Amino acid sequence: MHIKIYSITVMHYFLYIFNAIVVFFLAGFMSITQTKINISMSAHSFLSSISAPPFSASEIIIFSSCSFSILIFLSTFYRRCLLNQNNQRRYILLALEICACLIVMRSINMAYDGVILLVVADLVSGYRGKNQRIILTVAMLGLYLIASYNLIDLRLKMIPLDAYISYYDQPAQGILKAACNIFTSFNMIIFVIYMMLLVQNQHQEKERIQSLNEQLNTANEKLRNYAIEAERMAETRERNRLAREIHDTLGHALTSIIAGLDACLATIDAAPAFTKKQLQVISDTARNGINDVRRSVKKLRPDNLERLPLKDALYQMIREFSSASGMQIELQHECWPQNLREDEEEVIYRIVQESITNANRHGKAAHILITLTEENNWLKIIIKDDGTGCENPVKGFGLRHMQERLMLLHGALAYEGHGGFTIKAAIPLNRGDVYNDKNNDSG
Repeated sequence: MHIKIYSITVMHYFLYIFNAIVVFFLAGFMSITQTKINISMSAHSFLSSISAPPFSASEIIIFSSCSFSILIFLSTFYRRCLLNQNNQRRYILLALEICACLIVMRSINMAYDGVILLVVADLVSGYRGKNQRIILTVAMLGLYLIASYNLIDLRLKMIPLDAYISYYDQPAQGILKAACNIFTSFNMIIFVIYMMLLVQNQHQEKERIQSLNEQLNTANEKLRNYAIEAERMAETRERNRLAREIHDTLGHALTSIIAGLDACLATIDAAPAFTKKQLQVISDTARNGINDVRRSVKKLRPDNLERLPLKDALYQMIREFSSASGMQIELQHECWPQNLREDEEEVIYRIVQESITNANRHGKAAHILITLTEENNWLKIIIKDDGTGCENPVKGFGLRHMQERLMLLHGALAYEGHGGFTIKAAIPLNRGDVYNDKNNDSG
């Protein structure tokens, strides 16, 4: 494409150069011929054969040089306006260019009309849309009608080129006439080549635009398919999120309630007062579970995390579960990380919650030890119980959800079932060491 545009530009400048050579050749020929006529003292016979007095030799050179220079300047400026899409300025420049073209032809007594093709080349290059088709046609016809020697000669008395040629002998006349025909023919050949390149370029440009449109349509189709797929994936992720939230929340709450009710059944006859107190704890646990479910559906964090810092929320969850189930749960930490993100806090809370629930539901554990440590910007959580354990642990719903939550934080999960059940979770912190509360607590 760039090579084609370069070729068009080269041919257009070649049109400039060739027409400049022809105009200056004819102007020089007329000027030299008039000088020879004056020197040979045959001016009287020459003037008697023409209908109007000619320009002087210097006037012909100056007039033709200046007018052709103005024509080239207007043509160049017109082409620059094509890039700016300034229609009003283009029309003014086009009118001025046509006038300059006629002045150039007048300066050489209409002996050569090839300069019209320069204006036609600009007209064709500036052709845009259906409305300018009429302007293009009218301007081209008008140019050739105005440039017609017979029509111009009716108003302006000019000296024909043959009057200058007739001053020379027959062989020289033949050479001069042949040269004029060659100039006209060669100029037309250059113009035709220029037009062929221009048409090919416009055709290739249309094909390129069509190809780009097809690529754009394909890209739009892929984008639509991607949007549909992304929407489906988002729906799947949301379903999985809700499933994890409801499983963690309801599973933890129901396990705590069941454990508390079992304890109440055992003490209802022997200790009614203790049983009544235990039922109140179970009632509070059930209410908290309902609140957590509602917040999960609304994409909110657990109720405890909404109201309390992570550390206090963990202790409250441990106390409530211990009171309802009778399990002994201990939380140890060398130092407590600060500036955790909300998603990191929620994952830590849910892992501890799910681990406690599984230890009670599946392992029938009586004691759980939860340890939080930090090594090399990794927060490590170890949750070990003294339950029945499992020789070949199978990744169930709870373990899968823990792993999914950790994967969102680029963390890792490991577990083993020898001598009870142990869960090991690791979360990258990626921040500075900022801690407080360097005390060991238990609950």
